Amino acid sequence: MTDVTRILNAIERGDARATDELLPLVYEELRILAAQKLSHESPGQTLQATALVHEAYLRLVGDEPQSWENHGHFFAAAAEAMRRILVDHARCKKSQRRGGNHQRVELESLDSVVSEPPEYLVRLDDALTKLAQEDPELAELVKLRYFAGLTLEQAAEIKGISRRTAGRYWHYARLWLYREVTAGDWLDT
Repeated sequence: MTDVTRILNAIERGDARATDELLPLVYEELRILAAQKLSHESPGQTLQATALVHEAYLRLVGDEPQSWENHGHFFAAAAEAMRRILVDHARCKKSQRRGGNHQRVELESLDSVVSEPPEYLVRLDDALTKLAQEDPELAELVKLRYFAGLTLEQAAEIKGISRRTAGRYWHYARLWLYREVTAGDWLDT
C-alpha cells in the first residue's frame, strides 16, 4: 500500500490530520498535470496551474468526506475536478463574450483542445457528458487520458483493462467525440 493510499484510507476514516499529509505527497503530480493542460492555453490566460491544483484539491478534500479506493482512483477524481474547473472557466469566458468571435475548429486530436476557444471546450464537455450517459467506461477513459494527462497504459491500469482494450476504447471515443463536437459546424459556414 502506497503512502497516498494509506493517507486516503485515513481520510475516509475521518482522520483530519491525514488531509494535511496528503497535499505534500500529491501536489507535485497534480501541478505537473495542471501545467501540462494549461501550457496550451492562449496568451493572457488568467487561470494558472497553481490555482487549478488548489481548486481541484479543495473540491477533493472539502467539507464532504470522500472515499477513494487507491492512488489511481484519487487521480481519476482529480482529473474530473480539473475538467470541471476548466469547463467552468471556459463557460465563464464564453458568457463574457456572449458568443462573439466564434471560430470553426477541427478536432485533429483531443490533446490540443485546451488551446482552443472556450466555446469549443464547452462543446467538448457537452459531448463528453452525452458520452458518459451512453457509455460511462469510455467517458472515464477520456477523462483520464485528456484531463489527467495519463498515458494509455496508465489509464488502462487504473481502469483494470488491457492496453489493447484501452486503445480500442480510446480510438472509438475520439471518433465519437469528433462527430459530436463537429456536428452542425456546416451550419456555421
